[in-house]
Amino acid sequence: MGNSSTADHGPDHPDHPDRTTATGKRGSRIGRTASVSRREFIAAVGGVGAVSIVGTSGGGDAPDTETLRIRVSPGPIPPPVWFRYGISGLRRDWPVPFRECFAAIEDAMAQLQTYAVSNSDRIDADFDIRVERGQSVRFPLLATPRPSELVLPSLATVLDVFREQLRDRGELGGPACHVLFCWSPLNYRVGYGGTMSPNDLVGATGSNGTAADGAQTVANIGATEVWDSRAISRNIAIHEVFHTLLPPELVEAVGGTDCDHDLGAATRVQTGGDDQALRVTPMATAYAGPDELGGGTRFHGTGCYDHDEFTRHDGYEGVDRFEYTTRMSEATLAVATRYLERIRERRRA
Repeated sequence: MGNSSTADHGPDHPDHPDRTTATGKRGSRIGRTASVSRREFIAAVGGVGAVSIVGTSGGGDAPDTETLRIRVSPGPIPPPVWFRYGISGLRRDWPVPFRECFAAIEDAMAQLQTYAVSNSDRIDADFDIRVERGQSVRFPLLATPRPSELVLPSLATVLDVFREQLRDRGELGGPACHVLFCWSPLNYRVGYGGTMSPNDLVGATGSNGTAADGAQTVANIGATEVWDSRAISRNIAIHEVFHTLLPPELVEAVGGTDCDHDLGAATRVQTGGDDQALRVTPMATAYAGPDELGGGTRFHGTGCYDHDEFTRHDGYEGVDRFEYTTRMSEATLAVATRYLERIRERRRA
């Protein structure tokens, strides 16, 4: 999908009244992994900053197989975060950044639901996407496979611990995406977040053809808050959820490549006088700028991308700043809608 043939004139058009905020290569399905070489210096100044050795308990409600659920669970929050943002939400680990990112996911799912009902003859008006708050998730001491992971647990370990706690609560099963908001600004092994196979897609199956344990993803809100901005935090939260709704074969069918980052858009907009900004949608966030430190986001993504294959990429040369909009590109919504159709067909079979 080249820039010239499929320019997105829907939600990403500069005249569209969207929600924007200014802010100053993925071959795997990690973030869907963070580049150690680029972020190694972070490890030198400390560890994850939010690891807890306290376990958690409590059962979850039975999954509603008639509804696509997006359940967001907060990880532990270190004390300095509460000093910075206030103690509102302290009891359930929901500081202000987590609440705003949760609201951004709600907004993105509303966009998807509206698009799907309007553009699919297989999704009717009573189709529901439910975004829910989950219980807090802790990082038990004995969950680490090796001592080094006490300080810097890998993305795989974080996802494994998350999945085990969901299983213990009886929350796995049914069409669902489970999202972990973590606060780990110094953990380059988690990076901005991501997913891992076979739990990288809602409704995915394992290598033996049996149903996997649903989809789990991590959004490292601590990293985006410390190194970037609230606007990027919101987009990364949305970004990681949509990874679980964009299978490569459908991405390729719609976009021409199997890289879902290419479904994003980066559009030049006038911001006053001769100043220009590059307005970036969620799936393009961390991939729309130059592959260097501070290229739009502080850390460039390490997964697949090709600016020439984006739904739209107007180039970043000469732009004064990057803006981040929570409006999804039409291509992203189109692929996710086709996947929702597949999920519903499987459920009704």
